[in-house]
Amino acid sequence: MDSKKLVDRIMLAMQDKKAKDINIIDIHSITIIADYFVICSGTSTTHIKAIADEIEEKLTEMGVEPYHKEGYDTARWVLLDYGDVVVHVFYHEDREFYNLERLWSDGEMTCIR
Repeated sequence: MDSKKLVDRIMLAMQDKKAKDINIIDIHSITIIADYFVICSGTSTTHIKAIADEIEEKLTEMGVEPYHKEGYDTARWVLLDYGDVVVHVFYHEDREFYNLERLWSDGEMTCIR
C-alpha cells in the first residue's frame, strides 16, 4: 500500500478515537528508515491502547499488519511499525520528554488538530 494512503487511514483512526495533537512528519528525504512518522497523544493509558487498537483494527481490515509493535503493555509510548510509516502514540508527558518533533525537525511537519 502507498505510504501516503496508509498515513491518511492512520490519521482517520486516530481522529475516530479522539487522539490529541496529531502530527505527521515526512522524513523520506532525510532518512531511509521510513517515509513518515505519525505522532499523537492520548489522555490515559486506556485511551492510548484504544487509539493503538483502532489503528491496528482499521489497517488489518485493509490487509495491512504491523511489522513490529512495542510499548503496548505499559501504554506510555506505543510504537506501531508499518515499514514506511511508523506510528507513535504517546502519553502527554512522555511525548514532551522524548520530543520527536524536535529530533526530526528537518522533516516536513503537518499538524492536524
